[in-house]
Amino acid sequence: MGESDVKVLGMAPSPFVMRARIALNLKSVDYEFLQETFGSKSELLLQSNPVHKKVPVLIHGDKPVCESLIIVEYIDEVWASGPSILPSDPYDRATARFWAAYISEKWYPSMKGIGLAQGEEAKKAAIEQVTEGLALLEEAFEKSSKGNVFFGGDEIGYLDIAFGCFLGWLRVNEKLHGIKLLDQTKTPGLVKWADKFCAHAAVKDVMPETDKLVEIAKILAAKARAAAAPPPSN
Repeated sequence: MGESDVKVLGMAPSPFVMRARIALNLKSVDYEFLQETFGSKSELLLQSNPVHKKVPVLIHGDKPVCESLIIVEYIDEVWASGPSILPSDPYDRATARFWAAYISEKWYPSMKGIGLAQGEEAKKAAIEQVTEGLALLEEAFEKSSKGNVFFGGDEIGYLDIAFGCFLGWLRVNEKLHGIKLLDQTKTPGLVKWADKFCAHAAVKDVMPETDKLVEIAKILAAKARAAAAPPPSN
């Protein structure tokens, strides 16, 4: 089965889609990126992921693989000739999976909560949650990196991909709300890591520009406000 048989269904602004694309780039796998239209779902997407009906979906030959971190692990196992993405040590691998789950299930929803917060107190509480999470991730970086550039050591690994895909949206929050989330005094390791991650050859061409993401964020916020607005009275 040739590399030309690899497709990714997704949307460029999605951090979860970015995970699959970075992993493929790390392994030097050629793939076709099939962009989904925002607000609609293609027939191929519905057939490929009938359970969640969400991107990303990796299609390898005629086999669909769903869920971003499962896709990253699949890519690591199938294309073993490239650099390893998951740590080889079982404990390091379990630790990377733990933090990846924390980022997806707890930290990222907190960051989304900044834009959705109603009122200054709620916004302040959301920002506090995010910064507390970043302090924990700063500690995790110090332990995982073992003095190297990335969570994965001297090369991008599983946790780098799991966390780094959200850097574009983190910058959006900083810009829209006039805040500093990654701070040189509080998270110096992560500040340096973020610069190195975004400049990496596997990442730089798939990391969306902040200004484009800001425009998307404004559209999404307007839609959320419209959906939450009470219906007009007669």
